[in-house]
Amino acid sequence: MSSSPQPSRTTPGPRTDADIPAYLESVGLPGLADIHIHFLPEPMLRKVWAYFDAAGEHYGRDWPIEYRYDEATRLELLRGFGVRAIPALAYPHKPGMAQWLNTWCAEFAARVPDGLHCATLYPEDGVGEYVAQAVSDGAQLFKMHVQVGRFAPDDPLLDPAWSVLEEVGVPVVIHAGSAPLPGEYTGCSRVAKVLSQHPDLGLVIAHLGMPEYDEFADLAMKYPNVHLDTTMCGTDFTEQIAPLPTAYRARLADLREKVVLGTDFPNIPYPYAHQIEALTRLDLGDEWMRSVLWRNGASLLGLEDD
Repeated sequence: MSSSPQPSRTTPGPRTDADIPAYLESVGLPGLADIHIHFLPEPMLRKVWAYFDAAGEHYGRDWPIEYRYDEATRLELLRGFGVRAIPALAYPHKPGMAQWLNTWCAEFAARVPDGLHCATLYPEDGVGEYVAQAVSDGAQLFKMHVQVGRFAPDDPLLDPAWSVLEEVGVPVVIHAGSAPLPGEYTGCSRVAKVLSQHPDLGLVIAHLGMPEYDEFADLAMKYPNVHLDTTMCGTDFTEQIAPLPTAYRARLADLREKVVLGTDFPNIPYPYAHQIEALTRLDLGDEWMRSVLWRNGASLLGLEDD
């Protein structure tokens, strides 16, 4: 990938959520293409929030949930921010969960007009068949979490699913980096093995792959359909645990067409606007911001630039 042109001026980012619409207007964007948003069945969401409420035990620091609201309120907040399509990323932590979650995600997309039809997968018998069925039913985005699921992305059981997803070109948001907690199967090497076998697979590396930033950037440079999402990266919260290396800024400039907005809403310990502000602080220019906040994600998700 060739080096990026000299970046344009970088407009200061929004300081509060109320500032987001004016910021988008100032840089000429029709909205936000956020690829990393979570909606879950309510009992599951309550368990996730309870986990973060005990973050001191897991991470050694507090993790307050900024957007602990009911579903309707969370949807309206995202629309107010300018999010044009709303993913419902869900992921299983044991066998037998994925198909149930896929059914719930399909129902979410059917009842939420701007909801994005998402799905998930797990290394188990039949995964190729139910992934193919989810795609046939209209799934536009998949989610996988290696650390939570405690499985290897190169598990042979997943190979039929990877083949289906590579063939149809539906992207998968995959959390495989070793932050905030490492796992037995986290890191870049197993994802690299998957891509060596499925080089056209569309993977979106969550959190820029933190803290293995450079290793995952190498994959984005090498493979045509690998992207990086910005979830939590560069924020004050994350800079304390997995800071972006100084030289990595130049890599992000070169990877402008491969970086997409992600936020982890609603499970973030700061306002939504802070993610956008953190990206503007990289000072990579308004054109880079336009690509990251809208163009790249809109292309992956099939959104139109009205």
